[in-house]
Amino acid sequence: MTTHYDRTTYGTGPAPSSWGPPPTTAPAAPQAGEPKQPVVRRLWRGRPEDPRWARPAFLGLLAVTLLLYLYDLSASGYANSFYSAAVQAGSTSWKAFFFGSLDAGNAITVDKPPASLWPMELSVRIFGLNSWAILVPEVLMGVATVAVVYAGVRRRFSPGAGLIAGAVLALTPVAALMFRFNNPDAMLALLMALACYLVVRAVEDGRTKWLVWAGVAIGFAFLAKTLQAFLILPPLAIVYAVCAPVPVRKRFGQLALATGALIASGGWWVAIVELWPAASRPYIGGSQNNSFLELTFGYNGFGRLSGDETGSVGGGGGAGGTGQWGETGWDRMFNSEIGSQISWLLPAALILFAAGLVATRKLKRTSVTRASFLVWGGSLLMTVIVFSYMAGIFHQYYTVALAPYLAAVIGMGSALLWEKRRETWASLTLAAAVVASAAWGYVLLNRTPDYLPWLRNLALVGGLAAALGLIFAGRINRRLALGAAVVGLVAALAGPTAYTISTLRQGHTGSIVTAGPAGASMMGGGGGMRGGFGGGMPGWNQQGQQGQQGQQNGNGFPGGGFGGNGGGMPGQNGQNGQNGGNGQTQQGGSGGRTGGGMRGGGGGAGGLLNGATVSSQAKKLLETDSSKYTWAAAAIGAQNAASYQLSTGDPVMAIGGFNGTDPSPTLAQFQQYVTDGKIHYFIASGTGGGMGGNSNGTSSQITSWVEKNFKKVTVGSATFYDLTQKASS
Repeated sequence: MTTHYDRTTYGTGPAPSSWGPPPTTAPAAPQAGEPKQPVVRRLWRGRPEDPRWARPAFLGLLAVTLLLYLYDLSASGYANSFYSAAVQAGSTSWKAFFFGSLDAGNAITVDKPPASLWPMELSVRIFGLNSWAILVPEVLMGVATVAVVYAGVRRRFSPGAGLIAGAVLALTPVAALMFRFNNPDAMLALLMALACYLVVRAVEDGRTKWLVWAGVAIGFAFLAKTLQAFLILPPLAIVYAVCAPVPVRKRFGQLALATGALIASGGWWVAIVELWPAASRPYIGGSQNNSFLELTFGYNGFGRLSGDETGSVGGGGGAGGTGQWGETGWDRMFNSEIGSQISWLLPAALILFAAGLVATRKLKRTSVTRASFLVWGGSLLMTVIVFSYMAGIFHQYYTVALAPYLAAVIGMGSALLWEKRRETWASLTLAAAVVASAAWGYVLLNRTPDYLPWLRNLALVGGLAAALGLIFAGRINRRLALGAAVVGLVAALAGPTAYTISTLRQGHTGSIVTAGPAGASMMGGGGGMRGGFGGGMPGWNQQGQQGQQGQQNGNGFPGGGFGGNGGGMPGQNGQNGQNGGNGQTQQGGSGGRTGGGMRGGGGGAGGLLNGATVSSQAKKLLETDSSKYTWAAAAIGAQNAASYQLSTGDPVMAIGGFNGTDPSPTLAQFQQYVTDGKIHYFIASGTGGGMGGNSNGTSSQITSWVEKNFKKVTVGSATFYDLTQKASS
């Protein structure tokens, strides 16, 4: 087979090496009469024009990623019990499956669309309810994302570039965290990477089908995490509108078709839910008016940008300010709250992105190489900007969305500059990217000085040595230059790899988790609130009163964490909660290790972010005659309800949804459920009616009514009210 390279696409410079770009044309089809290679041989060999090592190396990358992500997977248990409870419900009720209900009784949904739950629910239907059945689908999505990023980079650059991109993604700490966790972010990252890949395919030949499939991918991403899926729409649409190799009219027609595909793939479920009679479907969790559109554009939409989130546990800070969810501003991705999760190679990615645009500036409009930089790099920049300035709810693990884009830019930029390394500007830029990675890695590692203290110096020295080698050896000897490049790559990946290994070696549970060793993230939402060094979120007593000491010590969320040396948390043992505001609510286990945050579940009645510890006696109590009731129990807040539901396998109603602040059910509705004999027990939570609620909220009204009218049953440290027995006068 003859291989042709188009210099108008790749620019001037040395001819591509075996490590370099692939042909710009598709591989030739087998000639008539030419025998086909066996499937296994083709799978192992890959493209005929590739080096023989390329496909085995790619398959090896996927295998290693799979094994790493599967390592001790069950240590996370049910991970985020909020979503695991919904998975349990959807595995037993198709109605709960469709709507994303928290319970099989279909009282209320999760505060997201249900697409991310569907693979896990199908897995649990097949293999039963257990940690592996829930989390293995997430692992497979992680491996698939690595494959998509490799394919996207390798297609236009080289197998080596694809391997670098795939390895960078697999070894990004927050990626290793979230591809082993059951939040919607794993599916979102996969579909966003797939959309970028498909848009680049569309730019190659102007074929409509690739753009339409990209619209479908984004539409289904919307059904995973609503409007976050739309963050990269502007760069993708602009790049295709400008760079596609078809007439202008056709370009805009194709974009219209892709928009239609997006609306259809993401809107069919929304239309059904909005048209379905509200009385016969579950309440839309996270909304205040039982509307998915309100949830989409309010709590999960523009409220995340402005901080005005009705029903939330608190707002954010303005630009450059400090709010409940940390500081906003241009440096947010690099600060002590976020930096260790994603930013290890972000300085290098920005350098390489700029270098890619400079190197391709003179190429024709339809250059796929430049379009690739614009698609992946534009998606990276757009997401970084939005994340940096959004004032509403923001958690460190959101940054997994950046990982595929960042990895692709690293792979593409490295390959492009490597091929041009004999040009002074290219070798200097490549060296600058290596130095930036090593230096920033040193800074991040220095934030946890007791964790592998030798590594930061070794990585820094290795990075500096590699940079010098790239500058001087690149003009002399290819092997020396290649050796320097390998040393530079190892130095750049040393820090994130160490943090990734630390992440893989420990389980993660609760609503908010972070990657890396203890102390790596200082935000109040870290590590399951791992910070704990400067106070933390104020504790709450049984009346829902805010503990003042935690407010003074930690100034709310950002200064520290829940538990440990930080603040109290509903349902935590009072001893660990006192420093955060006398948070003694129910006697139970600590929310986490000292200084380590709430990795494990809370005790007693649970809290806002972590579930309760369910004793065998409490489990037996709820399971007794549970088949006679639609809900074995009801509890304030989703995490509390989820713990009991996962323990018993019986539906437990989450009053008020996740935060306990949703107006569902109303007091009248709850009273009717009790009259009809649909709920057996009410679980006393000690949260004062929800962390974001008040004494006049629905949750508080229900709590007061139950306490006045029904018999209290104490089992160990937990308190229940039997809704079938009136309190004695």
